[in-house]
Amino acid sequence: MTEVYDVAVIGGGMAGASLAAELASHARVLLAEAEPMPGYHTTGRSAAFWEECYGGPDVAPLTLASGPYLREHGLLAPRGALYIARADDRAALEAFQAMFAGSGVRLDRLGRAAMEGYVPGLRSDWDQALFEPTCADIDVAGLHQHYLAGARKGGADLRTSARLARAEREGQAWRLDFGKAGEARAALLVDAAGAWADEVAALAGVGPLGITPLRRTIAQLRTDPRPAADLPLVLDINGGFYFKPESGRLWLSPHDETPSAPCDAAPEELDVALAIDRFGQVVDWRVLTVERKWAGLRSFAPDRLPVYGFDPRRDGFFWFAGQGGFGIQTAPAAARLAAQILLCLPRDAMTAPLDAALYAPERLL
Repeated sequence: MTEVYDVAVIGGGMAGASLAAELASHARVLLAEAEPMPGYHTTGRSAAFWEECYGGPDVAPLTLASGPYLREHGLLAPRGALYIARADDRAALEAFQAMFAGSGVRLDRLGRAAMEGYVPGLRSDWDQALFEPTCADIDVAGLHQHYLAGARKGGADLRTSARLARAEREGQAWRLDFGKAGEARAALLVDAAGAWADEVAALAGVGPLGITPLRRTIAQLRTDPRPAADLPLVLDINGGFYFKPESGRLWLSPHDETPSAPCDAAPEELDVALAIDRFGQVVDWRVLTVERKWAGLRSFAPDRLPVYGFDPRRDGFFWFAGQGGFGIQTAPAAARLAAQILLCLPRDAMTAPLDAALYAPERLL
């Protein structure tokens, strides 16, 4: 017998799990995940920080709106972020600070002496910075499990190893074929498939929005000295690297964005070597060994803003995609807003300040 749902959410990562949790108390929900375990791809490979500037000023409202929820549930731990610059980067630093003026994001200008207090062994050519005191570490696994548990508690059904093979609109509902995982029917179909978002849309007969997966590499290093537990997240103002401490080790990324087909992403040795070379230009630390390395896919729309809303070209098809590297830190507000749009629910205190039109799919058509 084919199960019937109000909403079928395709993708069990942070996006799909958070939205399913928001929907489950209002509708009968199916959460379908292609892999044997939800969160295998991007969600399970995050660098795990909540940083108010990340994604730019049009994403900042989603991050700021999500902060109270994350703190209330004990999912944030203080970290701080330091955007560092050389003398030649003064214009870039000033432009970055100006971009967030009036946004509610706090950025403090620091000179060389203050920077040395945060980053021991900092090379002499790094002489100015912006400090973001509210940056925090996120318990990504805890947040994902929180939403999966919320979805289950609300009555949502989770199907794993359920890769969507076909989606056909029949009257007022979708008939969904998950191969060996069976079939389902749903009035509404939500595309929360991350790197596979455009592929899922194609299965439903919906034209692509240009959601592009980009590979991001992270390496875990053992260094001398060991990074202090209170070392802030350190980022290049020009986007060339970032690093942060993690359990006595250093997590380092070259801030790469390499276009990729949707896949089980793997790190390239060249990207790891590039990250280590850039790190050596920042501090005088020794890299003792690369203990592990990994890569994940961050998926962006052409304008690098997320996409939340019904596709005007196809009845009952809803986009919840293009959330780049900020999808985890914005999950509470994004999922709440998307659920309200999807089910015509009233706005609440979390979503009232958000401009849904910024994220509507119509802007890309």
